[in-house]
Amino acid sequence: KAKSAALAESVETFEIGDTLTNNESAAPLTRISVEKPTLAMIFSVNTSPFSGKEGEAVQSRKLRERLLREVRQNVALKFEETEVPDQFRVLGRGELQMGILIEQMRRENFEIMVGKPIVLTKKDENGEVLEPIETVVCDVPEDAVGDVSQLFQRRKGILTKYEPFSGDGANKRIRLEFEIPTRGLLGTRSKFLAVTKGEGLMSSEWKGDMPWKGDIAHRVNGSLIADRQGETVEYALLNLEDRGIFFYGPGVPVYEGMIVGENNKDTDLNVNVCREKKLTNVRAASAEILVTLAGIRKMSLEDCIEWIDEDEWIEVTPKSIRIRKKVLAQNMRSVKR
Repeated sequence: KAKSAALAESVETFEIGDTLTNNESAAPLTRISVEKPTLAMIFSVNTSPFSGKEGEAVQSRKLRERLLREVRQNVALKFEETEVPDQFRVLGRGELQMGILIEQMRRENFEIMVGKPIVLTKKDENGEVLEPIETVVCDVPEDAVGDVSQLFQRRKGILTKYEPFSGDGANKRIRLEFEIPTRGLLGTRSKFLAVTKGEGLMSSEWKGDMPWKGDIAHRVNGSLIADRQGETVEYALLNLEDRGIFFYGPGVPVYEGMIVGENNKDTDLNVNVCREKKLTNVRAASAEILVTLAGIRKMSLEDCIEWIDEDEWIEVTPKSIRIRKKVLAQNMRSVKR
């Protein structure tokens, strides 16, 4: 035991499946196979104007050490350096695994930024692009089969199995099996729970790399972007309500370049959400009529991961989840998407 412990301490680089022994004649154990990563996300130091206000503004060295520690504990994750010193590439099995890592770092009082997930593709000997395909098994109530099938088929999913699972009558449940690209699964879990009213069960397994399935419809709308630092004002939000749907209500701190909503059109729009009503002695007859916002779309971490584009970051702090442009200054970026 003492020799084995000393051997383990002396070996700095070893992976799951390696056999450590003090007997050279001992046969190695059968190697454990781990599924290869299918997604990559960029983790970055928080560079927003609110950095350090809600958590610990970590330096690149500390962020790197934290990610390396996670990779040593979780064999399904891989770590890579990037050309930018304060940005690191983490490779994992899926959106849920990345979301768990981000949530853990939030609870450890970290402030970080993460980019849009990138599907890991490869090319075969003929130069054809291959992408990871997942086998998704869903256990759903019978009355939700149509909505679930439509949800996955819009994302290039193919129904391969349909069979009764359990129950009868109103309690009958159906098991569905789909083959779907990994990129088609981004943001699907919350929508799946919504269409099944929380009664659906879903699991996925990597099947292999197959030819590219074509483009999947992503967000076609632009962003509503705050053009200055301050706090959102209800008067400003009411006047801009016809421009799109907002992610925040009144009284929320914002900064220039922070995304506050989704535009109705396919271009980005810089808006002043901090504009206050000028008070005068003149009062209109309708001044006392109560006017409220039609609705606010609350964005969870999973919603943000699906929604953002390549030129945007998700800013994650212990108290808030914000979406921002990579280039904050409005005169330095284009509004065309």
